[in-house]
Amino acid sequence: MSLYTREDIFRIVKEQDVRFIRLQFTDIFGTMKNVSISSSQLDKALDGICMFDGSAIEGFTRVEESDMYLEPDLDSFLIFPWRPQQGKVARLVCDLKTLEGKTFAGDPRQILRKVVRQAEEMGYIFNVGPECEFFLFNTDDQGNPTTQTNDTGSYFDLEPLGQGEDVRREIVLALEEMGFEVEASHHEVAPGQHEIDFRFDEAVAAADRLMTFKQAVKTIARRYGMHATFMPKPIAKVSGSGLHTNMSLFKDGANVLNDPSDPEGLSQIARFFIGGILEHMRGITAIANPLVNSYKRFVPGFEAPCNISWSLHNRSPLIRIPAIRGENTRIELRSPDPASNPYLLFAACLAAGLDGIRRQLDPGPSLNTNFYTMNAEERAARKIKDLPMSLQEALDDLEKDMLMHEVLGEHVMEKYIASKRKEWGDYRKVVTQWEIDQYLRQY
Repeated sequence: MSLYTREDIFRIVKEQDVRFIRLQFTDIFGTMKNVSISSSQLDKALDGICMFDGSAIEGFTRVEESDMYLEPDLDSFLIFPWRPQQGKVARLVCDLKTLEGKTFAGDPRQILRKVVRQAEEMGYIFNVGPECEFFLFNTDDQGNPTTQTNDTGSYFDLEPLGQGEDVRREIVLALEEMGFEVEASHHEVAPGQHEIDFRFDEAVAAADRLMTFKQAVKTIARRYGMHATFMPKPIAKVSGSGLHTNMSLFKDGANVLNDPSDPEGLSQIARFFIGGILEHMRGITAIANPLVNSYKRFVPGFEAPCNISWSLHNRSPLIRIPAIRGENTRIELRSPDPASNPYLLFAACLAAGLDGIRRQLDPGPSLNTNFYTMNAEERAARKIKDLPMSLQEALDDLEKDMLMHEVLGEHVMEKYIASKRKEWGDYRKVVTQWEIDQYLRQY
């Protein structure tokens, strides 16, 4: 059932003195874009006749096919609490349409919708609960971000110095005002690192919320003169930021991952779903970990998984099953990072899980050991594959995975891989300070 009608939105805009509406969408690389209109143009926006130049957005369309329509999702309407209370600012998340009124093949939100429909045809509802980590850093005298923080806290600490606690509290209050159900917030392992968890939702709504969450975090941090970053690994020798992705599958109102008769409380469908993700994980990784920097997280002992494995009892593997069972049974994928596009990430994970169910892919036994302490020979003996260790390696695996071709479509697959290969090529041309320090004097 819809949350808002067209008339509801007109009424709220008038009653709340909303003067500007941002028509938002996300590009294929997970960057939020928007066209801002005044409230006088709201009728045109709700009619879906507001246009923008798609050729100006990387990975979208060619110049000769550039014009596209923004079609607002009425249920995504919300007012930003951090903007002025006189002349307020609201937003509508939009789907992208061609001039012919067709779904644009490069719209990540529609890519996720397509896979969600496939799940619905099988009788399933896919819910996602992301756990998003981020860093809060000081800025310099010119307002530019640094990697410096006055915060010396660690996991679950009350921050002794700095403004991080204040910023996090204000973020939580803003999220709740926008309708989020915030379940927990806390300091993370590294200095300056934080996490805020909000309640799971249906996949498309969860992706919308995650994009809004990132916008709120950055905006509120800036008001405190700080810089919030979702860069996966901004500081060496400390843990990077992850986007642990909790997934559950419901059918006829019941969580089908749960099986009370199973000794481990896990259904066969859950095992097949896990098997599908393990089968396609190397192909998914370029989506889940989209930056050169993403692969600096995959170092043993720094909270991120390095191998394609699953466990019921520990946090070192790729997939773990949190201890809670019953209607709250879920699968936690631990490799994604917050630089990923949530629409593409959730689509890839769901498609892989459904493929596992269709093909009845056995994930093998749960491995309840510390994977960080296993050497290559021990992993090989247990047939445990490694995650890709570079963006280049991950892109090679993405290109080989035919299911990911089907999920993304050839338009997004081609544009995404071309851009990311350029990113890898640009990185390879850079001589880093580490290389200068390591080699200049010696050679």
